[in-house]
Amino acid sequence: MRFIHKIAILCLLLALGPMAMAKSKQQPPSPPQNQAPSPNDQVADRIFYQEAKLVEDMRKYTPMVETYIQNMKPDRELGAVPSSDKYFLGRLSLNEKGINDTKFEDRARKLGFFSRVLDRLNSFYKMNYVPLGFMQLVFLNNGFDKDHYELKYLRQQFLGEVRTVVFDVVPKPHNKGPHFVGRIWVEDQDYNIVRINGTYEPRSRMNFYFHFDSWRINMQPGIWLPAYIYTEESDAKYALLRGLSMKGQTRLWGYDLKHSGLQTEFTNMQVESPAKDVSDNSGFGANETMPVHSQHMWEREAEDNVLDRLERAGILAPDGDVSKVLQTVVTNMEVTNNLNIEPEVRCRVLLTTPLESFNIGHTIVISRGLLDVLPDEASLAMVLSHELAHIVLGHRLDTKYAFSDRMIFPDEEVFSEINVAQRDSDEQAANQKGLELLQNSPYKDKLASAGLFLRVLESRSHDLTWLINPHFGNRMAKGNSVLKMAPLVQSAPNLEAKNIQQLPALPLGSRIKLDPWDDHVEMQKSKPVSLLSVRDKMSFEVAPVFPNLVRVSAGTSEIVQKQDVQKQDVQKQEK
Repeated sequence: MRFIHKIAILCLLLALGPMAMAKSKQQPPSPPQNQAPSPNDQVADRIFYQEAKLVEDMRKYTPMVETYIQNMKPDRELGAVPSSDKYFLGRLSLNEKGINDTKFEDRARKLGFFSRVLDRLNSFYKMNYVPLGFMQLVFLNNGFDKDHYELKYLRQQFLGEVRTVVFDVVPKPHNKGPHFVGRIWVEDQDYNIVRINGTYEPRSRMNFYFHFDSWRINMQPGIWLPAYIYTEESDAKYALLRGLSMKGQTRLWGYDLKHSGLQTEFTNMQVESPAKDVSDNSGFGANETMPVHSQHMWEREAEDNVLDRLERAGILAPDGDVSKVLQTVVTNMEVTNNLNIEPEVRCRVLLTTPLESFNIGHTIVISRGLLDVLPDEASLAMVLSHELAHIVLGHRLDTKYAFSDRMIFPDEEVFSEINVAQRDSDEQAANQKGLELLQNSPYKDKLASAGLFLRVLESRSHDLTWLINPHFGNRMAKGNSVLKMAPLVQSAPNLEAKNIQQLPALPLGSRIKLDPWDDHVEMQKSKPVSLLSVRDKMSFEVAPVFPNLVRVSAGTSEIVQKQDVQKQDVQKQEK
């Protein structure tokens, strides 16, 4: 019987063998095109680990952080327009307890971003939830692990030039307390999260969390750091927030602030040839400076000290390509007005959002926010002409800043320690002189757009009080009145909200691209987008940010550093 049983099993195996062989040759059915298996534990663990590591790594940096918020109201023609705004500026630092606040004093309002910034941001971004607050818009590390969340694979997607893997983040049923619900984009090499989109739950009458879209940039090889956060609500119906409609944008920059400026000069020192004897027989050097020249050099030293201090504080961009664009417009006005200004006029970019321009000696400074919203070159010339007029009229910087001890103060006191605002009488004189410069410039027949810009600024200035509140310079407008170059308003056409061809001012973020690592700025290279309706105008408004993500390699970083050194060498030779 045992022998017969073995024969039966053998026959069964021989009978099933060909079937098994045939089945093994068949390819397994391919999954649907838009489906893929969930990430395995190893991939999920790497994502959770990298997010926790980011929080630890952030303790090495103290970036600038700026938040600008606009409350919106319905508009019959434009859909919605800003009704009021809020603004915060300061420096972000982390310690074992969370965010450490650093107070920035504002010269105009004596109000800073971090006068208990945690309370102020918590009260705005989250209602009655204190432990993490603003941090939750930047990180997901509060219980973000496999015990509390499940990552569900959706698809692969390119964000700019970086391929990412997209997951829905689903909290597990036993999760208690506030937890993230939304979606993450993870770059496909080291599994760093590069984008977070969603909100926190549970929402209730006592706890409300805004929706946000947070982006990170590859700033150094393998290092992805937070750069932009866009916040929006249009249907808030919780407790005191019933009917709230808002848009907000947070920017972070100045991560490599300690290496800003011309630090590479120290490591690239060269021994120059021995100095030549240029003295004459009388005992005086041929290059001895005369009193007037000495005074100009003294003023330039004060000017350079202030510029250097602003750059080291992280609020002034290094000299670069945008500065050259501005200087080209200034040169056009100098040439056509037969101006010969010594020392030469320079231009720089203030990195903050509020609309302002001012001059520091012979250097004209325009804020990033103002450059963003100016509609054309003639409008830019209008702003520059006013500051150039101050220089032509001899409105000088206080030379007390030529003494180096004046520059030794904490960064958070930069607005209160440096005063470059002009007297009202000097502002009025600069308005008149600036108009004269424009009438003799290549822009004299194109000033209708500049006047139209001032007209829309006049109409919005009552609501956007923080946007027109300068850190350093004089106000462009106050209440419902334009203060700078006001006569141009009279010659400007009327505002036509329904006219899609009339674009008096651009949305914030339209012109300038800021590198969050080293604070360099450059002009946006994207082509202008055709407006589809009058609701696309969005003058002075906050808009979502979609950065073109690019992966930085070690070779690319070295090339950029070499280019920076070469630029600095050229600048020194020119001087």
